[in-house]
Amino acid sequence: MSAPQTAGLEVAARTAPPDETRDPGRGGATPRRTRRARWFTPWLYLLAPLALLAVFTYLPVAEMLSYSFTDWDGLSPTRDFVGLDNYVDLFTRPQLFQVFWVSLFYLVGSVVQICAALYFATVLSSGTRLRNLFKGILFFPYLINGVAIGFVFLYFFQSGGTLDTVLHWFGVGPHLWLGNPHLVNVSLAGVSVWRFMGLNMVLFLGAIQSIPPQLYEAAAIDGANRWQQFRYIIAPSIKPIISLSAILAVSGSLSVFEIPYIMTGGSNNSETFVIQTIKLAFEFDKLGLASAAAVVLLVIVLLVTWLQRLLLPEERVEQS
Repeated sequence: MSAPQTAGLEVAARTAPPDETRDPGRGGATPRRTRRARWFTPWLYLLAPLALLAVFTYLPVAEMLSYSFTDWDGLSPTRDFVGLDNYVDLFTRPQLFQVFWVSLFYLVGSVVQICAALYFATVLSSGTRLRNLFKGILFFPYLINGVAIGFVFLYFFQSGGTLDTVLHWFGVGPHLWLGNPHLVNVSLAGVSVWRFMGLNMVLFLGAIQSIPPQLYEAAAIDGANRWQQFRYIIAPSIKPIISLSAILAVSGSLSVFEIPYIMTGGSNNSETFVIQTIKLAFEFDKLGLASAAAVVLLVIVLLVTWLQRLLLPEERVEQS
């Protein structure tokens, strides 16, 4: 090849446009299509769960919100727009909000539940004999279906049933545990404590087991007893889990439904806000008013959760 031809090829190579299919940052050939695929692939995996979330969560909430502005009875093909009349009706009926007093029993039960779960999680996190057996026994109630639990405790609390038989051994007479308005909510809250305590215990137990064992060794060398270890090591380390359990406890207390509905149907002053909403929709055919009540409950739960996060901000715990 002659010298002029060689010089021409060099000039053409210098003036040729850069290869857009190469990635100068990595020094290799990476097509644009591959780069776009890397950006699009995570969203492709998220497409299915996001679609399910939208169809089964956000769309029903939007429908419920639209129903709350109508007088629909749930059956007729047409529904009339009534604006804020359903909300005005709710807030001008004191009896519709008196059922929130029933939630106080479950809220107190939730406090007992969290304290008991903390105690058992702390004890079972140490070298207790048969601790795996006790973990299974305490967590097992959470695995049982709520309807089955309701029917089991119907026989447990009935007059002359299991509870009355055991109390008779100690000279305590029978009581109408579900028929007495002063005892029914205490009994139902006790069932909820028994059922959900195992879940909180597992959450606390997992958080406690993540604490470095060196902290316990250092505390033992300094002469700290079990209570001091719990107060200065365990409690601060699992504070985010305790805060989460408190949020779940408050929201659960406001939206109790399964246990009281199965065991009493809301009779004897045991009616909760959710049971009342269900009756409005399916017994009195006021689906619009029931939807407004559901929206109000949703707003209350979100507001209480926000206040809890505001008063108990999440703090990052450094374990060293």
